[in-house]
This record gives sequence, C-alpha cells and structure tokens, in this order.
Amino acid sequence: MQNQSLSLNHYSLNCNGKFVDLNSPKIMGILNLTPDSFSDGGKFNSEISALNHAVKLVKEGAEIIDIGPQSTRPNAEFLSSEEEIKRLGKIISSIKKEFPETLISLDTFYAETVKFGFDEGIDIVNDISGGQFDSEMFTIVAETKLPYILMHVNSSYETMHDKIKFQDVIFSINQYFSKKTAELLSFGVKDIILDPGFGFGKTVEDQMKMIDEVEYLGFNKYPLLIGISRKSFIYKPLGKSPLDINEETQKKHLQVLKKGAKILRVHDVAEAKKTISDFLTNEK
Repeated sequence: MQNQSLSLNHYSLNCNGKFVDLNSPKIMGILNLTPDSFSDGGKFNSEISALNHAVKLVKEGAEIIDIGPQSTRPNAEFLSSEEEIKRLGKIISSIKKEFPETLISLDTFYAETVKFGFDEGIDIVNDISGGQFDSEMFTIVAETKLPYILMHVNSSYETMHDKIKFQDVIFSINQYFSKKTAELLSFGVKDIILDPGFGFGKTVEDQMKMIDEVEYLGFNKYPLLIGISRKSFIYKPLGKSPLDINEETQKKHLQVLKKGAKILRVHDVAEAKKTISDFLTNEK
C-alpha cells in the first residue's frame, strides 16, 4: 500500500510561468549535441540534425527535451562554458520556436551556460554536479527562477565516476539531498527535482538497490527523476550493448513508476510512453 500511495503524490513545477502538473509522469527525451556521447555521439551535433531529432522526440511523446552540449560519460572530452555555448548556437531557440509548448531542459554544470540558455528560452536547469563544479550555479538558478534538477554525484568533475563503497547507498544519497535541498532553498530556489544519479560513481549492486528502494529516496518531498536509459549497470551484467536492453529498461521504468517516479529521462521515447501508458491504465 505504501508504494501505491507514493505514486499518487501530487507535484507541480513553475517553468517560466507555465504550470506543469506532474500528476501524470513525464518523459524527458535526450538530445545530445556531443560528438562523443556513449550511445549516440555525433548523430545530432548540428542545428539541422538536432532539430530533426527534437521533432522525432516530440512526436513520440516527449514533453521535455533535455539538451546536452557536453558528454559526461567516463573519459569524455571536457568543454569550457564558452565551448558549450558555441556548440548550442541557436538550437534552443530553434526548438522553442518549433515547439513552444515543449519544455526545454539544459544539461550543464556551468552558470554561464545557464545564463545563455535562459536568454534562449530554457525552462529547466539540469545540473549533474549539484552546484559543486561551479560556485555560481545556485545563484544563477535562483535569479532565473527556473526549476532545478539536483543530481547525486561525487564532489568533483575528476572523481564523478569513481566508484564509492557506500555503507548504505540510499542513506548516503538522502544525506546529500538533505544538505543540498536546504542550500538551494536558502538561495531561494523553489522548484527542485531529485535525480539519484544512476551511472555516476555507483556499483551495479548499489544501482540495483536504488531501483528496488527508489521509494525511500528524497524523503517524498520532491518529484523524482530517473535516468537509467542505456546505462551500463543494466547492459554490462547481461553482456549486451546499450542499444539492446530496451525490454529490461522498460521493466525497470515500470518498477520505479510504481514507486513514485515522476520523470523518466530516456533515449527511446516511444517505448517509455507505452510503459507510462500501461502504468496509468493499471493504476485506474
């Protein structure tokens, strides 16, 4: 009964003055502008190809598009904020013009990139660093008044993929969330989304535990985003490729939806939409 009640929690976001109801889970479609992302590097790193992929994501059911100018996979090329901004170009404003009702999330750990994105029309800030890689991040997010995705991660760019031996991974993530949400609130950030950070510095066993106990993450105070799409903790134990685990991923998506997850960050939007539809049908 506890899991069922968690899935019924009501959350909403204020995205640039637009009220977003999270009563029904949302799909965040991934748009990587990077030449070196682990599963789709180089496919969408021009304005035309990025816009075409955005069209596909929206048609398949994405209500949020998460634009990433920099890969954060292990051993990825490190970019400065200036390089991120140059890579973004006019892609944000082009997508916003084409799809004014679609929310745009910007995946960056730089305050300057957030400033640029805000001027171009973004609706959400998705910072994998929890404000740890740029001391100005929380200040800028507060100024924009945009919702902020707070991800659990190690404390520096250099160590973000170092495997940590957690005594209790759920307890450690919640300690981090408690400290960081208090800090964000003190800056005046009102809309916070929690991301437990699958794929960042955690063992396969810990990530499986996170799936199994996802209802205990974040104190049930904030909406939860789950990003497990094409992650190695799923495909490596199975001896498969990132592109060959859709069935297993959707089973895990359904599991976290039943435990209260509100946003799924995915590459495969059509498949995730079917999973959410099946979940909502069974909830009625």
